[in-house]
Amino acid sequence: MAIDYDLLPKRSILCIDVKSFFASVEAVRRKIHPLDAYIIVVSDKKRPGSVVLASSPRVKGEFGIKTGSRMFEIPNDERLMIVEPSMKLYLKVNSMIIEIFKRFVPVEDLHIYSIDEVFLDVTASWRLFGDKFEIARKIQRTIFKELKLVVTVGIGDNPLLAKLALDNEAKNASGGIAYWSYQNIEETIWKIPRLGDMWGVSHGYIKKLNNMGIHSVYDLVHADKHKLKDRFGIMGLQLYYHAWGVDYSILSEKIKTREKSFSKSQILQRYYYMEEEIVLVIREMVDEVAMRLRANNVAAGKVALGLAYSRDIEEKGFKHQRLLHRGTNSTKELTVYFIQIFKCYWRGQWVRQIYVVCGKLQPAIYEQLDLFTSNEQLERNQMLDEIMDTIRLRYGKDAIFWACSLMKGGTFLKRANHVGGHKG
Repeated sequence: MAIDYDLLPKRSILCIDVKSFFASVEAVRRKIHPLDAYIIVVSDKKRPGSVVLASSPRVKGEFGIKTGSRMFEIPNDERLMIVEPSMKLYLKVNSMIIEIFKRFVPVEDLHIYSIDEVFLDVTASWRLFGDKFEIARKIQRTIFKELKLVVTVGIGDNPLLAKLALDNEAKNASGGIAYWSYQNIEETIWKIPRLGDMWGVSHGYIKKLNNMGIHSVYDLVHADKHKLKDRFGIMGLQLYYHAWGVDYSILSEKIKTREKSFSKSQILQRYYYMEEEIVLVIREMVDEVAMRLRANNVAAGKVALGLAYSRDIEEKGFKHQRLLHRGTNSTKELTVYFIQIFKCYWRGQWVRQIYVVCGKLQPAIYEQLDLFTSNEQLERNQMLDEIMDTIRLRYGKDAIFWACSLMKGGTFLKRANHVGGHKG
């Protein structure tokens, strides 16, 4: 089939990426041009298996060290500068970049995709700043002038095309700008060499598409969309139409999430296989999530626990949830539910990642008593939670903690002052 692109809405969308954001901020901090730096940001310099969070462009190009590489893979070269993350600084710089974007578009036409990547709809900005290309160049110049950071820009007739232009061309273009339009779909999207380079095609989809005889974006374009729908449901149709460059997203029409939740995920520094150590980490994580529930004056009506196992185990892990007979934000009560799920489904596997979620939120004032919980118990739990919250808010999260966190396997004290899971 062929798409009549004249019938599709056409916007001027910019997808902007700060090149090697963490490493670039560290370079500027040291008065080095980001493109000249040999900087690698790792989560913890003391651990050989520590994950690389970012590396400067020269490190990627000359040494092949990139995000996801391990500390032990970094060669012994005197030019390389290995640093630990400064998350508070990165967040501060990110907020400064966002303020620059707001000079070019209203807030409703700005979509923050990640800490280093955003979408801007500049369709209505041309009268003030010029066409989409001139706006892209002005943003590049402004960010470099004020923050000394280098940004690349993908331009498209919709968000999908802008993102694909960024990832597949702009990041390696001499001027850092690329434009993919409806008119050049066959020369751009269809020529993407690997399915994994297509936005939204995960590793799991790649394997399943390969089993259907689809090995490239060109194959996906010419696949039977009805078979794709039968295999993947509505996502199959999305994959098909994305290969044709079709995306009806409007940035100003924000997507409303169906259900808000509070969660915490932690990749453990080693494999955990002893029950008491895994339970300890679950307790610590639930304690932090419960504190966030109370800070927002909400209670959870549903909990979910996920575990990811060692790569050497064929079974990947599990995620199970439980509806609660009444909403609660009590650390003690929530911990009981999470441990019940853990003991029900864990069979001794080596655990590498833990994920806890509190959902089905409701105002805390609607917490209901049940036949098995006394007023005295609830008041005691509530008073203890309030005291701990007050002390932590005033003096820091590690000012007061459960004694079990001092035991082997505990991670709370090491992570208490981290931002986004990393050192501040």
